Amino acid sequence: MPAITAELEPSLRALHAGAERWVRMTIAERRAVLRAVRAATLEAAPAWVEAACEIKGIDPRSPAAGEEWSSGPYAVITATSALEKTLRMLEKGRSPLDAVELGTAPGGRTTLKVFPYLPKDLVLQGYEAHLWLRPGVALDQARRGIARALRDPNRAPRVTLVLGAGNITGIPALDVLTALYQEASAVVVKLNPVNAGVGAAMKRAFAPFIDLGVLLITEGGQEVGAALIHHEAVDAVHITGSRHTHDAIVWGSDVDAEKRRAAGTPLLTKPITSELGGVGPAIIVPEDGWSSENVDDVARDVVTQRLHNSGFNCVATQIVIIPEAWQRADEFVAAVRRHYAAAPERPAYYPGASSRQLAVVTMHPDAAVLGGDPTVPRTLVDQLDPEKADEHLFTVEAFGPVLGIVRLPGSREPAAFLDAAVAFANERLYGHLSAGIHIHPRTREALGGQFDRSVADLRYGTIGINAWTGTIFGMPGGSWGAYPGNTLADIGSGIGVVHNALLLDPAHVERTVGTGTWKPSPTPLWYVDNRTAHVTARRLTRFAGIDSWAIAAPIGAAAIDSYRKG
Repeated sequence: MPAITAELEPSLRALHAGAERWVRMTIAERRAVLRAVRAATLEAAPAWVEAACEIKGIDPRSPAAGEEWSSGPYAVITATSALEKTLRMLEKGRSPLDAVELGTAPGGRTTLKVFPYLPKDLVLQGYEAHLWLRPGVALDQARRGIARALRDPNRAPRVTLVLGAGNITGIPALDVLTALYQEASAVVVKLNPVNAGVGAAMKRAFAPFIDLGVLLITEGGQEVGAALIHHEAVDAVHITGSRHTHDAIVWGSDVDAEKRRAAGTPLLTKPITSELGGVGPAIIVPEDGWSSENVDDVARDVVTQRLHNSGFNCVATQIVIIPEAWQRADEFVAAVRRHYAAAPERPAYYPGASSRQLAVVTMHPDAAVLGGDPTVPRTLVDQLDPEKADEHLFTVEAFGPVLGIVRLPGSREPAAFLDAAVAFANERLYGHLSAGIHIHPRTREALGGQFDRSVADLRYGTIGINAWTGTIFGMPGGSWGAYPGNTLADIGSGIGVVHNALLLDPAHVERTVGTGTWKPSPTPLWYVDNRTAHVTARRLTRFAGIDSWAIAAPIGAAAIDSYRKG
């Protein structure tokens, strides 16, 4: 295996001492660090966003920069606030479950209303999220599992390697918080080379952790990653990336890799958790009463779900499922095409995007090419065959501005179509990370318990109902990860849970279900055609990061005002 550089070796060794120190610290001490990190992140936020924009070819004064504020510093700041609330309650001998509304879901599941969790969450009005415990997990059992690692002073010191994502700059930072507070582990994070330019700002933001000796941030390519994975100072690994990278780490990439998989003898014997993306569906459940305005609104929403971050999102919608017999099907597809073509241009910056898009148009020469970056044009493929099990767009994550539409045959009646769409998504599409359902409130009400059962049947780790799951990703009290059941040999969208600011035992968590508004107004912050996203997101970041309500309140009011102009 490649060796660690002489410069990195002593820092990595020192991290073990930091891990011992972290285990011995009280909950109050570890909570205090969060406040220091929040302040440091707010101070580093402008440099963080500038670096992210440079990586992605974005003008930091343009609306597209709003994505970098909201998915970078803002996401980290809100996560520290949610974790601090949980730890404060634990200090007082209370459970964070005392602060959430409890409910039930089909199959005897218990649900926890995890958003809103903080007073400042109310800036996202009309949205809520419920975390579902796994069937059979009782509430008392869940209470006992909260912050289990963090509350164990006899826990063996542990160092986790985080192999950071290359797309969203906030992902490795949020994974660091998960390792520190969910797993009570010190962390070495290797930034993806694509995002390495954010390293200096992230070091400033996480300086309190670095000064404590519980975090090491480094950079490098595959050789550095391989050396860290197998270093004796590293006890566990977490990766955000592709299934191919995961399998190369676990089983190897030589001629004997499949033999090892078949025999169940992985090269990597350390624990590994992962978030590996997949083919995300959006199920459109129309009814005869939809207006042309309804059609256009949903089409616009779907386009944002694909084009946010130029399509380089594990949470991006890749397949849109509609009823073939819907009388407005052609109108809907035309609206998707229109919004797809009209969206502001963005560089398709992520490596390999051109070859992935070319693979799609080679297999679908009738695909519509609708502008965007000329090197990786936006691509729309209609009339995908739902019976074609090996369809490329069903089995491979495009990871770029490519969208497919499936028109399911059969009844267009909402109940029958929803059943068919859920079955299609579960059985035909690769991975089970996140899925969306768009449905008019009156249709949902008419379906009643059947709709709830359909949601329960949809085997995805995060489900958004009239809400893009990207917004739920940013709700720190929710869980993020694949639907349970994957194995190292058949990894799917990964194993494990991140975010999870209530610090539930990951083994108790099944999924998070978020609900948004049917007709959002004004234009949501994350929409790619929001004209003031950069202004609003910058103000929201300041609002979230300032602990004094007297100072934060006027900033929040200004953020809401700019949001209304979006």
